[in-house]
Amino acid sequence: MDAHSRGRADEIDPADQWVLNPQTGNYELRLDRSAGQSRQAPSHPRPGARGTAPGQRGREGREPRSAPAPETAPPVPGQRRRRTTDAGGQPPVGRRKRRPEKSRKKKVLIWTGGTMAFVLVGGAAGAYALYNHFDGNIKTVDVAGAGSGGFRKDEAFNILLIGTDKRTGEGNAGYGDKNSPGHADTTILFHVSKDRTNATAMSIPRDLVIDIPECETKQPDGSVKKIPGQTNERFNISLGQSDRDPGCTMRTVKEITGLTIDHFMMADFNAVKEMTTAVGGVKVCVAKPVNDPKSHLKLPEGESTIMGEQALAFVRTRHSFGNESDLDRMKVQQQFLSSMIRQMKSDDTLTSPTKLYDLADAATNALTVDTGIGSISKLKSLALELAKIDTKNITFMTMPVIDNPAEPKPITVVPDPVKAPQLFAMMQSDTSLTEVKKKQADAKNAQAALLKGTRSTAHEVRVDVYNGSGIRGAAQSTLNWLQNEHGVTRSTNKSNAPEKAPATTLTYAPNQADQARKLADLMGLPASALKPGTQDAGEREPMTLVLGADFKGAGVPLTGPAKAPEGAQTADKQVCAK
Repeated sequence: MDAHSRGRADEIDPADQWVLNPQTGNYELRLDRSAGQSRQAPSHPRPGARGTAPGQRGREGREPRSAPAPETAPPVPGQRRRRTTDAGGQPPVGRRKRRPEKSRKKKVLIWTGGTMAFVLVGGAAGAYALYNHFDGNIKTVDVAGAGSGGFRKDEAFNILLIGTDKRTGEGNAGYGDKNSPGHADTTILFHVSKDRTNATAMSIPRDLVIDIPECETKQPDGSVKKIPGQTNERFNISLGQSDRDPGCTMRTVKEITGLTIDHFMMADFNAVKEMTTAVGGVKVCVAKPVNDPKSHLKLPEGESTIMGEQALAFVRTRHSFGNESDLDRMKVQQQFLSSMIRQMKSDDTLTSPTKLYDLADAATNALTVDTGIGSISKLKSLALELAKIDTKNITFMTMPVIDNPAEPKPITVVPDPVKAPQLFAMMQSDTSLTEVKKKQADAKNAQAALLKGTRSTAHEVRVDVYNGSGIRGAAQSTLNWLQNEHGVTRSTNKSNAPEKAPATTLTYAPNQADQARKLADLMGLPASALKPGTQDAGEREPMTLVLGADFKGAGVPLTGPAKAPEGAQTADKQVCAK
């Protein structure tokens, strides 16, 4: 159907309305809802219509347009005619020169942000002309000072991705809790490194037992309501329950990890269904056939492409994989999100104006964010930073936990007293879990020379640990890690050092060199931290370890990035759910 035969403005396909802006030389997506107006075909094919001659439609199965005569064709709505001369017959002054033609991908702008981890990282590109339309889709919450005030381009930042189980939208009666304001059902802390080379996405179990701090929420009338804190409660009630908003969840995560949360993004069940449909489905893999009557998920062994209701069933099922626990469900969700990111960053999505429009529309409709990023322009700025991260350097993992020791038959979990602080310290110190940053060759050589020689066993190492780092409890956490993880049982907590130390040091006698090498291996101490003495020590005399300002956590090497913790997976790899 050509442009003159369209009877209703709302029948116009947004993907077909790419026009050339003579002011900038760029294509823009123009949607004019005025009925009865004809449109002039752009003088160049719109992005996405390969091999389309001027004046023709770029879709299969449709007839070419008839190009109107230049003398009678009305201008494209919202776009002025180009003047060739002014009233005096002279060329116009101050007209910008047309910019050089851009590549197909750049014509589609960049990302507009997204919802949940898959939208946040994968992104959905949109056109500048649709900013107002998408802005109207986005819902915002004033978190009453829970955030940092906004991410910065030259600093690491943290975004909390929240999936709520609140029942909203058609077809969701079978999910979540009936008549409930919702919980923090799926929560991921997304840490982006300062240099934008890597990111860590840490899932937080909903059944994690922690203390929920007091929080303030902004009421519709502008007043502030103070909600008391609670001790020994499940993490998922940090949202929705007792009138808690996402700002309360942000404060709870900061209390757990020590990391300040800059922003949040929240979505419900519809996000999964609508986003997967918008991109034409997401590839997943299962190690065995799945037939779960509770979630209604049916999949054959191997790879499948899922979308809509089936995609939601995949991320919601608890009885098809592992030991049917919430922790195993989180692993499956991480695999799904990794695949979603790959699909969104694929050429199949980024070069399709139709998919990009549908994706941006679905994302912004499903999205609730804090007021700090509550517009398309701000989400675009955020997405430009995220676009720099390669999927191979996005690491998904679950917060280290153990069974709740307070329960005779454990149902809930608590943070692992050793591994959880270690991971939090890595994130606080902006340590890459994918080892993007490598040690300098000279540092390696210096350490290798100093540490060349025999090593004692862990049991033979005697060391007194002093805390000069300024981090509360650092000596005890290091002691716990040395004794429980590595069997350094002859270690002692000597509390605080006389004064803060600028760097960690290990002082030892010549006859303790084998012990020093072993401890340096365990802790990842650099050569500069080793301070050999000149006189031998007594038989049972310990070495002295002073934790300094460079100390970032028990088990976090001082010499460079640590290896990814057990169970971590990167977004570039397809993993089959078991």
